[in-house]
Amino acid sequence: MDKKFTHLDKSGNPAMVDVGLKDVTNRTATARAIVAVNEEILEHLAGQDIQTKKGPVFHTAILAGIMGAKKTSELIPLCHPLGLNNCKVEININSSKEIVIDCSTSVSGKTGVEMEALTGASVAALTIYDMCKAFSHNIIIKEIKLMGKKGGKSDFNRVD
Repeated sequence: MDKKFTHLDKSGNPAMVDVGLKDVTNRTATARAIVAVNEEILEHLAGQDIQTKKGPVFHTAILAGIMGAKKTSELIPLCHPLGLNNCKVEININSSKEIVIDCSTSVSGKTGVEMEALTGASVAALTIYDMCKAFSHNIIIKEIKLMGKKGGKSDFNRVD
């Protein structure tokens, strides 16, 4: 199979993918961001959320992640605007004391929602950074990755 970049026209110029002839199908995607913070920040955990003068960090990051997913086409130039059926952001602390953000999106449409899930997880991670930087700038957004997608030409499920 000869793979090619989908967002280039025949002349090599940027182009939005024409989805006009595609069928509407149910599509889902989940992305994960991992944020490493120090003990000083984790000491402010109360009731599974970090409390700051700006308010509860995780609750704010959840709202920011949902807003980011909804605005993906305004941020990524060649993404199609989508009316999401659902967007859910979950935030937990793992056994390594890292903040794990999972953003799950779904749509009934002609194109997938991977970019919306990735954007949602990214914006939530950036919001955590913004709200916690007063305690320490020693915060690392370690990774942002697609965990899985269903619908469209192929499904994907990360196994790690």
